[in-house]
Amino acid sequence: MARLNVNPTRMELKKLKARLSTAVRGHKLLKDKSDEMIRRFTVILRETKVLREEVESELSDVLKQFSIARSITPSFEAETAFSMPSVAVQAECETESVMGVDVPKVELVRTKRAEGLPYAYSEITSEADYSVQKASELLPKMVALAQSEKTVRMLAEEIERNKRRVNALEYVMIPQLEETIKYIKDKLDENERAAVVRLMKVKSKA
Repeated sequence: MARLNVNPTRMELKKLKARLSTAVRGHKLLKDKSDEMIRRFTVILRETKVLREEVESELSDVLKQFSIARSITPSFEAETAFSMPSVAVQAECETESVMGVDVPKVELVRTKRAEGLPYAYSEITSEADYSVQKASELLPKMVALAQSEKTVRMLAEEIERNKRRVNALEYVMIPQLEETIKYIKDKLDENERAAVVRLMKVKSKA
């Protein structure tokens, strides 16, 4: 391991010891943070997987019902019925902190609600009623899934960055500091022995 290019003085030794102490303490804190972040990441990832399976299953059911409704309803009537919104939804976006990472927090607020469905029951089939209702119920879950998956990606990126910092401290900075401190100590000891030898020679000549 290459040492730092510094002057081998006692002042420099004191500074490097302080840096080493800070680096070791920082490494421990970052390692603890990384371990806890991985634990939280695993929990959120597991919840996201369950939620995705639910959404995909329900979405498949909704699309199947839409297909059935389209197949037994004239195309013009189906397009007209499905193009009329029964509710208006607004997304309120905020952020929350997860282990120091600001992740998105989205809440859906219905700003307009119509009574019943936006078309006459005589114009469309019961399959369409079911699919429209299920799509409306599925929307909050889809938003929650998008929020959860974004959180997972952001945590994964932060875990990777944190891992690089931990590795840089563990395998580069701390060994460099330790090697430099050892070099300065050896150099100071060598200078001290040389000074003692010179002093003994001076005394022997006196």
